[in-house]
Amino acid sequence: MKPTLLVLAAGMGSRYGGLKQMDGLGPNGETIIDYSIYDAVQAGFGKVVYIVREYFLEQFKETVARKYSHVTCTDGTPLEFVFVTQELDKIPARFLPLNPERQKPWGTAHAVLMAAEVIKEPFVVINGDDYYGKESFRIAGDWCRAHAQSQGVFAIVGFELDHTLSESGGVSRGICHYDAQQHLTDVVEHLNIIKDADGVVRGDNSVTGEHVDLRGKDLCSMNMWGFTPDYFTKSAAIFESFLEQNSQELKKEFYIPYAIDCMIKDGSAQCDVLSTPSHWFGVTYKEDRPAVVAKFAQLAADGVYPSPLYK
Repeated sequence: MKPTLLVLAAGMGSRYGGLKQMDGLGPNGETIIDYSIYDAVQAGFGKVVYIVREYFLEQFKETVARKYSHVTCTDGTPLEFVFVTQELDKIPARFLPLNPERQKPWGTAHAVLMAAEVIKEPFVVINGDDYYGKESFRIAGDWCRAHAQSQGVFAIVGFELDHTLSESGGVSRGICHYDAQQHLTDVVEHLNIIKDADGVVRGDNSVTGEHVDLRGKDLCSMNMWGFTPDYFTKSAAIFESFLEQNSQELKKEFYIPYAIDCMIKDGSAQCDVLSTPSHWFGVTYKEDRPAVVAKFAQLAADGVYPSPLYK
């Protein structure tokens, strides 16, 4: 069984500016998505599904055709690509028409629902503008293969907080709480996380409002999830409940952690917490770009990746 990679690429990245999913950061103009796909193929994935917006769908398709036309899976078969779009009005008809002033999409969990008709196997969700590292894809791919026949069991790949900070400013991270069996119990968002001059990582607990000390080894969510196909049915039902309360709101969004939290609390699913040793990095701010370019150059120089990545 070859798992599928679902790439969330519909966001514009307001703090960074522009389509950062298309920004060439590698030594030969490789994008972060290019590295994610390379790592996924090496980890045994067989299909890539992109979630994009309609207005840049053709640009994405042209780029994919140019870059990946000769990419094959580990078994020698061609890597499959599928494109689906996320738009505001792609919701159950009974909630239309929407408030005409709403401009933002409905969030990451809504984006995942857009792929319900094209994914029938275990799959991994990632952000298109985040670098997750080789080990993360291996861990997630192994989990998918081990749960090919499972239902109601999902997973989150947790990154050590110290491995996710930005040197350009404070970041927001969801800190994972879990029980002795490594089953997720809660994800608590913390804002303005930064390592202070004394070396201690601190941030603002979004629930209590307190400015608290955090541990560098705390596992946090970087939006890398493992799902089996029954996730779609469960999430769709929660989305309808969400829309019953929020369909006319201008900014409320339906996020993956919210959907998973609902499933955990109603007992319809459990979520395994998988720990990765990989270092996350990305372009949260424009100021992050030079450091990311340098990191990819070093990875190429160390032989971790071929250069160019795709020939």
